Amino acid sequence: MTQSQSWDESLLSPSTLSTLKRLNFTKMTPVQAAAIPLFLARKDVAAEAVTGSGKTLAFIIPVLETLTRLTTPLRKHDIGCLIISPTRELASQISEVLAEFLKDSSQGLSQQLFIGGNKVDKDVQNFEDDGGNVIIGTPGRLEDLLMGKTVGATMGGNKFVTGLKTLEMLILDEADRLLSLGFEFALNTILGFCPKQRRTGLFSATQTSEVSNLIRAGLRNPAVVSVRDHSRLEADQRTPASLENFYLMCDPRLKLSMLVTLLRERAGQKLMVFAATCACVDYFHVLLKHFLSDTNIFSIHGKMKKKRHKIFNQFREAKSGILLCTDVMARGVDIPEVDWVVQMDPPSNAEAFVHRCGRTARIGNKGAAVLLLCPNEESYIDFLSLNQKVTLSPLEAVIPESDLLADVRTLLKSDRGHLDRANRAFVSYIQSYAKHECSVLMRIRDLDLGGAASSYGLLKMPRMPELKGIKIANFTEVRMDMNSVAYKDKVREKERQEKLAVYKETGEWPGLKRKKDSVSWSKNKEVLDKRRDKKQRRAEKRAAVPEEGKEEDGDEAEEDDLDDFSSDYKLMKRLKKGKISQDEFDSAFDVDAIEQDS
Repeated sequence: MTQSQSWDESLLSPSTLSTLKRLNFTKMTPVQAAAIPLFLARKDVAAEAVTGSGKTLAFIIPVLETLTRLTTPLRKHDIGCLIISPTRELASQISEVLAEFLKDSSQGLSQQLFIGGNKVDKDVQNFEDDGGNVIIGTPGRLEDLLMGKTVGATMGGNKFVTGLKTLEMLILDEADRLLSLGFEFALNTILGFCPKQRRTGLFSATQTSEVSNLIRAGLRNPAVVSVRDHSRLEADQRTPASLENFYLMCDPRLKLSMLVTLLRERAGQKLMVFAATCACVDYFHVLLKHFLSDTNIFSIHGKMKKKRHKIFNQFREAKSGILLCTDVMARGVDIPEVDWVVQMDPPSNAEAFVHRCGRTARIGNKGAAVLLLCPNEESYIDFLSLNQKVTLSPLEAVIPESDLLADVRTLLKSDRGHLDRANRAFVSYIQSYAKHECSVLMRIRDLDLGGAASSYGLLKMPRMPELKGIKIANFTEVRMDMNSVAYKDKVREKERQEKLAVYKETGEWPGLKRKKDSVSWSKNKEVLDKRRDKKQRRAEKRAAVPEEGKEEDGDEAEEDDLDDFSSDYKLMKRLKKGKISQDEFDSAFDVDAIEQDS
């Protein structure tokens, strides 16, 4: 990065300069200094810059300057700019920043935010009633609006589609994230509705092959802006210079204890804690509220629909506290004054690591991040150095205050709801571990599974395919009747007791699908033998045909039989391993026909 510089007053309108002064944006960041003049010169721009570098203002300012300078002012339903963002939180944040600039604008420009959480019909009605010159939205919702997926909507009467005919600028924010979340089809649909004569801006923290393809497809002779932080020892380092990156080695059994101690030492600060899965966020929210009762604990994950926006705003406005979250909060969102980012486990892909860290040390502010690692995961440090050019330093040893296993188990026994959350969290953690990008470096067989289960406070080890054939050590199961653990919720407990009574009487849990009785290997072998006999009889009949003219056909038939036998044997092995069901096996072998034949 180059040094920050003052805003060029010759390029910006008085209202924009007034807003910048009011919001205390006194200097341009390098990505703003590079991108804004290019946009205002009516060029397409593809910008890559590290997270927290001020990309939002780099497109909002040119959008407003372009729309206010139009010779023909935009009407109520004319869409001058469309901004596409990968998540609700980021879209909402962009909308808030834009609203600050529109307060000082004298041009009467309006904006609309279209994200999930509301009914599509309501968004359509909002646009019908109020219009919107700048539209900010997520790809799925924008696709719904354009395709007329509303009650009584038709393509011909869709004012949103008509409004796009006046489009001056299209902005794709966090483009790499848009593609990694699987929005490529939605983006292609949206691009199909946008006029060709437009300016396009594409912003991302990383340039992937998919982003390069999107640049070629959606931008015309783009100016490429790539901002590097040259204050780093390595110019390609993808995290800001003001960020300190650490790692902390943990005994898996004491991981929760170390996490709680780490957070207690930073009481009064603002922290984000990233967990592997939604179930982990739900469970550790309960644990941290229990062990850090004097601290504000917030939680957000992708399966939250209605509460997410409210919780996000509460944490943004809080002076201190802890936000537990998944990678839904890893990209683009700007939360003021986050002091520390804590990653409980290595993220599923290396790019997510960079974006998680980027929630702190934003726009030149200082911040720190720490990654908790088990002994078998130490090689991940070298992997990050090679893959993302990120160097981690060891954090000063954290000595856990005590082993929290007994406390956690007491908590789980007090409420079956907590017990359910613990089991779901551990199962989802192991499943995510099995699918990790670095499965060669981080193998389940190398993980101290018993220690991890103890850290989660489990009363017994759950049965799951990922643990099959693995010897579990370092775990002591609690010997007790698990049915004796009751729900604190009286309604849920009453329903459970009713089902438990039926189970004790019938041996079957109500509502639970019973597995189909399995067929023995010997029975399946009998079916295979019958089929083989049938084929053998066909072969003998062919052998009885006169030699003349049958040689070539006979060879082919014999090869077919050999192929069939090989295929049958493979099918038997797949059934034995549970890869196909008994019904699929019977259907493939046409068992009924074989039995009639015999």
